[in-house]
Amino acid sequence: MGKAITTTRAQESTNAIERMYITMRHLFNRGFYKPNGVSGEALKNALLQLRPEIYGSVGEEKAELNGLIYVLERLPEGIEQCSFINLTSDEGYGISHINPIIPPKRRRNCYRIDEEQMNIEITRGRSDIYDILTHLTFLFIESEKICKRILITDTERTIRDWEKLEAAVQKEELTQAEREIALIHTANILGRSFEEILEVYKKFSTKNNPDRFLNVIYWLGKLALDEEISGEKRAVTFSALLRERLGHHIHGERWANNIKEVLTKNNLMHRPIHIISANMHSVMNSLFAKAALKTEFPNTDSLEIFEALSSSGNATLRKKVTDLAEKNGMIIMDDTSGTNIDVQIFDTAKIKINNCSYEFSEEEVDKKPVIFVMDYAFGEQAYETIDELLKPYNTKKNNVTLINVDSVSIMGKAGILEGGKGDLMIPSAHIFEGTADNYPFKNELCAKDFEGYGLEVFEGTMVTVLGTSLQNKDILKFFHKSTWNVIGLEMEGVHYQKAIQSASKIRKSIGEDVKVRYAYYASDNPLETGSTLASGGLGTTGVKPTYLITDKILKQIFNT
Repeated sequence: MGKAITTTRAQESTNAIERMYITMRHLFNRGFYKPNGVSGEALKNALLQLRPEIYGSVGEEKAELNGLIYVLERLPEGIEQCSFINLTSDEGYGISHINPIIPPKRRRNCYRIDEEQMNIEITRGRSDIYDILTHLTFLFIESEKICKRILITDTERTIRDWEKLEAAVQKEELTQAEREIALIHTANILGRSFEEILEVYKKFSTKNNPDRFLNVIYWLGKLALDEEISGEKRAVTFSALLRERLGHHIHGERWANNIKEVLTKNNLMHRPIHIISANMHSVMNSLFAKAALKTEFPNTDSLEIFEALSSSGNATLRKKVTDLAEKNGMIIMDDTSGTNIDVQIFDTAKIKINNCSYEFSEEEVDKKPVIFVMDYAFGEQAYETIDELLKPYNTKKNNVTLINVDSVSIMGKAGILEGGKGDLMIPSAHIFEGTADNYPFKNELCAKDFEGYGLEVFEGTMVTVLGTSLQNKDILKFFHKSTWNVIGLEMEGVHYQKAIQSASKIRKSIGEDVKVRYAYYASDNPLETGSTLASGGLGTTGVKPTYLITDKILKQIFNT
């Protein structure tokens, strides 16, 4: 007999991710599943085996509170009350009387059809489906935990804490004393301290719904309880149109054609175009903030201006910058295609003297750069949008025009495996999680460009993951310590590079010598407890790396 072969936690975790994705794709093709059915249990078991860092104590008996906040910020408000969740394509709900619900941390249109049903529009590809199903699986696990703690074994009766919570939730308004008593009962149900519960209660509380946390816990428990006692099954379904349309780049093609139409109309298709995937403020602010706000900030450095602009209370300052940018050739394209990717186009030939923070050579108009800024894509959507954008443009008169792309620059947030929030990662290659697919490239940016600014800079390989909410320490440690030399993880790099390489090397729709720039700043360190995405946002920590990367990209564009 040979020695028994034991698998490592990293191998088990990789296997769990693979099983989750195969199951999700199977369920999508099938068209529906029940969370407590065989397929739903397979998803839950895989997630529990994986125990992702972002979901904290999901595998323990007590409730996971930070994970709950993270998930509900990315799902529509009220989803915990719905027994039926329907994932749809863009099927025209926007013209109905129903107002869309947009989650604060993930731009997707959701519609509460009735008391029992929530429809979620999927317009950003498979990554969006994986993201939603993973979050729903977490919710179903937490829901079952509550049910097990409130239902008295071998009876249909519930514990006293649950009855008290139910009575509190049914009141129109709670006094401070009643609220605290309800929170004490909730703490007992969730297996957490009153102090922990109070902290999370405050994070959930809104002006219109101060007791949202109590409602969320009540409904999570109630639906699981109804299913256990009366057999009222919850269900997740996928509409026929979504299953038919997915993978056909319908929204990406519409998005790209809208952009090419604007570029053609403004006679910009032949000009050197520099694509930048970033947020909707850093390029505009880097170009115009100093000139627009010279009265408000006469003697301060740029960073102070940028920090002021990032503050939610400074809408007047942001409007001044936007107004100056529009007077100097900026075109804003709010998305109407369903991709949720807005666009800004900067025609540098229209920038007046002393209105811009950068100097560029006085060359003829046809050679002056056009800077095209697109908002962040989501996972596989990066391939769909860039692939469509780089294709030749067929006008209504059947004229074929190539888009003259000089460079593609990707700036993004990513998880770092060494260092902390705000530090920088400069990739030399992207590898695709779960496969041996790898995409080396010559990055026009390097670590030396960012030295001396008080931030740590790491250079190496980045792994493009199938979902940030599916990573655990075992997988990440393997990537980091093995010869793959992985410095961080993100969700779009492989998809961008795949589209750029196919357009430049195979399809020849853009020049083979197109320059690429990738730079990421750390939004979290999933290897450090308390530093995952569930621990909160970057705040002003992200301002410095964001504008530093933007500055380096713009200097390279103008210097060429």
